[in-house]
Amino acid sequence: MTSLFHPPFAGFRRRCALQCFHQQTNSLLLVLVLCCFGKPTVASAQTWTSNGPEGGYIQALAIDPTTPATVYAGTPGGGVFKSTDGGASWAAVNSGLTNTNVFALAIAPTTPTTVYAGTIRGGVFKSTDGGASWVDTQLTNTVVQALTIDPASPTTIYVGTYGRGVFKSTDGGPWKAVSTSVMDARVVGLATAPTTPTTVYAATAGGGALFKSPDGGVSWTPVTPVITRIAVQALAIDPATTPTTVYAATAGGGALFKSPDGGVSWTNVTPVITRIAVQALAIDPATTPTTVYAGTSSGDVFKSTDGGASWSPPVSTGVTQIASLAVDPVTPTVIYAGTLGGGVFKSTDGGGSWIAINIGLIHARVVGLAIDPASPTTVYAATPGGGMFKSTDRGRSWDPVKTLTEPNVRALATNPAIPSTVYAGTAHGVFQSTDEAGNWSSSALPSNTDVRALAIAPTTPTATVYAGTLGGDVFKSTDGGASWSPPVSTGVTQITSLAVDPVTPTVIYAGTYAGGVFMSINEGVTWNVVNSGLASTNVRALAIDPVTPTSLYAGTFGGVFKSSNGGITWSEVNSGGLTNTDILALAIAPTTPTATVYAGTSGGGVFKSTDGGASWAAVGGLADTLKTVFSLAIDPATGTVYAGTYGGGVFVLECTFARQLIVMDTSCCQMPGPASGSFEQNICVASPETRLFLDRICTFPSDSNNPCGQAGPNGCAVCWSVPYTNYCHVHDDPNNPTVCAYEFE
Repeated sequence: MTSLFHPPFAGFRRRCALQCFHQQTNSLLLVLVLCCFGKPTVASAQTWTSNGPEGGYIQALAIDPTTPATVYAGTPGGGVFKSTDGGASWAAVNSGLTNTNVFALAIAPTTPTTVYAGTIRGGVFKSTDGGASWVDTQLTNTVVQALTIDPASPTTIYVGTYGRGVFKSTDGGPWKAVSTSVMDARVVGLATAPTTPTTVYAATAGGGALFKSPDGGVSWTPVTPVITRIAVQALAIDPATTPTTVYAATAGGGALFKSPDGGVSWTNVTPVITRIAVQALAIDPATTPTTVYAGTSSGDVFKSTDGGASWSPPVSTGVTQIASLAVDPVTPTVIYAGTLGGGVFKSTDGGGSWIAINIGLIHARVVGLAIDPASPTTVYAATPGGGMFKSTDRGRSWDPVKTLTEPNVRALATNPAIPSTVYAGTAHGVFQSTDEAGNWSSSALPSNTDVRALAIAPTTPTATVYAGTLGGDVFKSTDGGASWSPPVSTGVTQITSLAVDPVTPTVIYAGTYAGGVFMSINEGVTWNVVNSGLASTNVRALAIDPVTPTSLYAGTFGGVFKSSNGGITWSEVNSGGLTNTDILALAIAPTTPTATVYAGTSGGGVFKSTDGGASWAAVGGLADTLKTVFSLAIDPATGTVYAGTYGGGVFVLECTFARQLIVMDTSCCQMPGPASGSFEQNICVASPETRLFLDRICTFPSDSNNPCGQAGPNGCAVCWSVPYTNYCHVHDDPNNPTVCAYEFE
């Protein structure tokens, strides 16, 4: 007898139902199968699901002018989301939207079911049914960053593109270029004058900054003598004033300028918010004097009730940046803010307070993942701009970690020796929690340290922590983050990943942007380049085989490379579709004898290799659902794979299996404890309390009276899901094969 299972694996679970087609007397079937981790012994039907985190990057907002409870949100990578209840809930409306990188939205004022979406390199899409379906208007291969509609002629649309200037259509397409050589072709904002709608303003990324056309785009002139050569980031026109009052927010110094005469003269109206970039503007159409809102790069919203003459103290949304603002035209105390990372926020008191309204809006950009080593149902997710999230049910639901006030989180790590300790690498150093992300304290790193990678060597009770930075430095703490040694520079611009040898923790590897892989053999004191055979030096991910730590994998912008000698030499391992593919994440299943490696790609979803990188195959259709994967993590107990994606939150892969016939060679299984001994003429099959290890499943949830429950089909006995306290011993008898069909549900 050899023991396969031990109490540390008591948390293994699967939802399974098996049926026996052939029963052997004097034997007890032990099904041989490998689920997520191992060899392809069964036909699997693995599917990805995402339940959050909610929120994400919102580049554009648009409110239905006649039914203001209907709001649209444009996202990069997630397409268009729609709410019909004032943001209380959201749903994606992307049928026919073949490009989901939406940076601009516009609604026809007289037919508000007609909506336009401007995309990055996909041109403009049009919906005539409130987003239920979309058609391409054939402005192909164009980066669209701005849209505006003539209020007097709603079929006339202007499109601001980055690199091709302004286009115009009088019937929703075809399009005509209406730029001139006078203006900068990098158009980032457009606005039409409500009182003279043939007057169009175009904000550009440089050159003359702001241009004006008095004749519907036939001619253009610069109108910015004060702000010439400063890029304009946002435009707003007061709908109630004649002549036209224009507001222009600029990148230079964060200034906000106002012209009361259609661009003839300008005044700087931003003494309070100087040096904070203004990225979004909105005007309350019902107030006199004009109420103006300004959203900034710091996540704050400023308000002026006198047309910019003075500003109230800013109110923070708690996220990093405001990208868009929209005012309810019927109830102007209601304002929506689209943020870069935190989703949509709403104020119902004229900007006095803000709350996140993201139910159903799953668009988080997840760049880091970590699993609680003691309680693997708990998963942490890092987002740049939206902060940190936590799930306690394997990704089925997520809650924001509000106690971590730094919103720009880039990296996460948990301490295997003290699982309640979590580290977060942020744009302002490392933060530490000792109570499972309940409370946080800032580490002793300089507050301006932009941390992009974390790794832990659990060699001491407090753990040695390494932090890689945007500047190419590696910091080290030997007391769990309480203090840090002076940084050691690798001489490159950015550390993208760190990995510690689990057997020899004095050995650390660093993946870098454009510098390849660096290696330290003395706990980070000195670093050496180890790039022999590494054809691509833009390394975004590293992974060490926990069983054979001299086997090291590097995810690069040229695919996956493998070293079998601890980084001394590298070889390309991209057979199966990864050649010249940008690899952004890597993870290795922790218990397989031949490494099962997962690779997250830019544009291709997740790939899997079950033979140590020798061959690869796409996993579960994530490329069809959401293509770019920034981070990966694997539950060591169940094999559940988590993928942090660009704009889709965390996708979860739990194994499911189709019905399959297989020949078994196991004939004896014994259980110690109250139900010990062999069970003759009974086949004990898997139930929801399944134990998985390598390529064998053994399930004995039982009580002392009836270990296998009631008889199932074909005379087999089906185990009930009763709390499990025993483990089994296995004896293989190749002379007594058993044919069995099984099915995972």
